[in-house]
Amino acid sequence: MFSVVNEQWIETYRGEIEAFSKTISAFQAGEIDKKAYKGMSGGMGSYAQRDPSKHMLRLRMPGGRMTVERLGFLAQTVERYQVQKLKLTTCETVQLHNLEAWQVPEIMEQAISCGILCKGGGGDNPRNVMCSPLSGTQAGEAFDVLPWAEAVTAYLLSICRDIHMPRKLKIAFCNGVDDCVHTAFRDMGFQAQPDGTFSLRIAGGLGANHRMGVLVDEAIPASQILYYVKAMIDTFCAHGNYQNRAKARTRYLQETLGEELKPIYLANVAAAKAAGGLDLELKPTVICKTGTETLDDPRALPQKQPGLYTVQYHPIGGSLPLDKPAALYALLKDMPDVECRIAPNETLYILNLTAEEAGQVLSATADGAQTEFEYSVACIGASICQQGVRDSQGLLQAAVAAVREASLPDGALPKVCISGCPSSCAAHQAGAIGFQGCVRLVEKKPLPAFKMFLGGNDDLGAARFGEPVATILERDIPALLVELGQAAAASGLKWSQWIGGNQDAFQSILAKYA
Repeated sequence: MFSVVNEQWIETYRGEIEAFSKTISAFQAGEIDKKAYKGMSGGMGSYAQRDPSKHMLRLRMPGGRMTVERLGFLAQTVERYQVQKLKLTTCETVQLHNLEAWQVPEIMEQAISCGILCKGGGGDNPRNVMCSPLSGTQAGEAFDVLPWAEAVTAYLLSICRDIHMPRKLKIAFCNGVDDCVHTAFRDMGFQAQPDGTFSLRIAGGLGANHRMGVLVDEAIPASQILYYVKAMIDTFCAHGNYQNRAKARTRYLQETLGEELKPIYLANVAAAKAAGGLDLELKPTVICKTGTETLDDPRALPQKQPGLYTVQYHPIGGSLPLDKPAALYALLKDMPDVECRIAPNETLYILNLTAEEAGQVLSATADGAQTEFEYSVACIGASICQQGVRDSQGLLQAAVAAVREASLPDGALPKVCISGCPSSCAAHQAGAIGFQGCVRLVEKKPLPAFKMFLGGNDDLGAARFGEPVATILERDIPALLVELGQAAAASGLKWSQWIGGNQDAFQSILAKYA
């Protein structure tokens, strides 16, 4: 059976952190340019921001799992280093922003104590392994897939120094109910089956030339998934594009290999199995805690464990208030079996609460989203990200303010997904309404704008990509959303019902802005 990351690996990692400390200091001194530094820092989970004197550090959380110990570390770090910005990410991690150069390696080192390893958090590496955030607690799930997500993380970290891939690799696990992790269009998407196996799609992805994944197996024994992961890396390294970074993602293998992709991949699976050594023997954690009281609140989700609840907390835009980790840690640290999960929609879930405990957590998180629209997703945006084109966070804040002022009823607008550039970090192509940062020429002058997508869906078994319908000036988007929401509200219908039968009305409103 495969063994997890060991002490020797940790000691090597500590040496890498020490070396990185010299690298980031050299960058700060102007001895390394931006492009070269990005190639060095990404593999350690850090990037320079648009203002290169400030830095981001990504705290890798396999499966989005933030134990109470990790929450306490986050609270302590915010206080010790006076962290200025926290962001829950669409890859189920936490990003620390606006850090000084000297702070980054120190935090990396200290994070080891609670099992947070930043290695491979960026660059041409296997990224944070994602998992249905309610796995293990959700009624109707096939089984709890979190142990397999964590095992794949350990395997990838154990080999990340030995492989050189063309670009990043994103892997996700779905529990058979909630596919917000997008297994239908990831580099690798494992979906739990009722018989204890996994189905698998490969070579999917968002962004330019987005593609649904190719179904390669429908009944993989859970003990054998590492052979399939190794085969994906072998296939990518053998056939990925090392010359053109724009085409160096697994989804382009569907073009270069065509119908040969599946047989080539399965041949690599067979070779990995023949070599052996990667079998897993895992069992999901059994939650023995129960409760006796009941609770009725839209943010308190009943778990499959009798009397237990999960509270969902969505800070607007995923921007976690700086005082929230400390407040939650103080509240949760003495509650048995409680932990947090970060979801791809930038929501924080607090699991395994009795009704009484859930009531306390609801009070402590009352500052979060209150409507479906306020659960909208936005990447960090161009004010911070070097790659960004538009300020997605600024647009979301303006839109939320406009919708609140208009007093639209809940459900008149859906959750929207806003990406500041074509990279699709907010999965705008999978949203009911999505926006992608760009420019629009008005009287020959380029103005800030967003391309609008309509009709995406990430529901399990119904995944589809939205289609671009118009390019809207950034300044006009809040008004457009308000007018669309008013039209839906006037009909007495929820957005999903209204848009399906009122395309003429939609196009009439859109024409005013497009």
